[in-house]
Amino acid sequence: MKTTLEIPVRSTEIDFLGHVNNTKYLDYMQWGREEWYMQAGMTFDKMLEQNIGTVIANVNIDYLNACYMGDILVIETEPVKVGNTSFTMRQDILKKDSGQEVSKAKVTVVFIDMDTEKSTPIPAELKDLLNNS
Repeated sequence: MKTTLEIPVRSTEIDFLGHVNNTKYLDYMQWGREEWYMQAGMTFDKMLEQNIGTVIANVNIDYLNACYMGDILVIETEPVKVGNTSFTMRQDILKKDSGQEVSKAKVTVVFIDMDTEKSTPIPAELKDLLNNS
């Protein structure tokens, strides 16, 4: 399953050079993953009911083009690799008006038991969805 999320670049996300600060891309990707979880039916509340959560184990990001205040960005999120307790998502950020690729990243997500904070298997219903994407 691939999701998209549109967001505007706000003034609080701009650095002194006039473009989006590099750390904000991580926020954009987090919002994209949250949208993916919601569309997959794996909400934060549902995870808490199962006493599980997620942590980010790795992020590899390539910054390709600058973004500026007022740009509308499209965050595309889709799983590309599934393991037992973790999966990897590809996340691309594009400018809506031009389709120009702004960044591309691979993010490894690990499911954890909320009590032990140790890795735990991906819930079966989500793993099925991940494998069929």
